[in-house]
Amino acid sequence: MKTEVLRDIKKTEEDYQKTISAAQEEKKHRHSQAELESDNLIAKAKSNAEQYKKLKLEEARHQAALKHAEIIKSGNERAAAIMAKGTPHLSKAVQLLVAKFKEQLHVNA
Repeated sequence: MKTEVLRDIKKTEEDYQKTISAAQEEKKHRHSQAELESDNLIAKAKSNAEQYKKLKLEEARHQAALKHAEIIKSGNERAAAIMAKGTPHLSKAVQLLVAKFKEQLHVNA
């Protein structure tokens, strides 16, 4: 009977050791799985951030191009308005310039 009890105790200890070893292996496996999953999540987040950055840069470039086109158009319209306003006075301005030039010639002569 003593031998059987000792055998049962030894068997129970071996079973516990196997259970503990299995639990430790499961812990290692879960830990490595968690690390792998976290690495994948980090890589995905970096990829998403890079895509978002590219999208925002493209939107900013597009907005800058629109603003540039608007400025050019506005400048061309203002130049045309100034030309239209000044053209009727061109002959008077030329006459005035020639008259001033002639005056300077007579003064110097």
